[in-house]
Amino acid sequence: MATESRLPTVMRAGSRPRWLVPVAVVVGIALLIVLPLVGTYNGLVDKDTAADQSFADLDSQLQRRNDLIPNLVGAVKGALNQEQAVFGEIARARANYAGASSPAAKSEANGQIEGALARLLVIVEQYPQLRSNENIKDLQVQLEGTENRIAQARRDYNGVITDYNRSIRRFPRSLLAGMFGFDKRPLFEAPSAARENPQVDLSVTTTAPPTTTG
Repeated sequence: MATESRLPTVMRAGSRPRWLVPVAVVVGIALLIVLPLVGTYNGLVDKDTAADQSFADLDSQLQRRNDLIPNLVGAVKGALNQEQAVFGEIARARANYAGASSPAAKSEANGQIEGALARLLVIVEQYPQLRSNENIKDLQVQLEGTENRIAQARRDYNGVITDYNRSIRRFPRSLLAGMFGFDKRPLFEAPSAARENPQVDLSVTTTAPPTTTG
């Protein structure tokens, strides 16, 4: 009798509670929902971080050019021994870039620098004594190398930004992007004015290019 009375107790102890299966199903469904969301969020964070890093690389090249410009300006001023309007334009553009804090603001200031620098190089080309100045020639070589690195860094940055912008627009990732503030980022493009050929009026200068006498 004692053995028979203990049998139901042993069977009940070894059986699963009725609530265990529903709980396991709920947990499984929750994991199926949460894990993809976590993976998507982490993917957006990675792309956002990559965009910041890519802009930092571009910014370092732009800053290198910004640091080279005063040396070129000083060399040109010394050779011409006069002030040109473009010098003040370059100074303002460099100050705007130094004060810019966002990629969009830096992009706008960079366009100003590119336009002013192009006009300065036109002046150099119009003065034979400037073209033959070794210091100016060396600075031009450094600027040319920096421009090439800037162009590559800009392409890399725009590629990263394009991938990021495409990622936050795709459904259902777009829902999570909007929820956590992953906003669209602008590409780093030169303003249309910077693409135009610069025009320099030297008619008001006090120093004219030397003329050759026959």
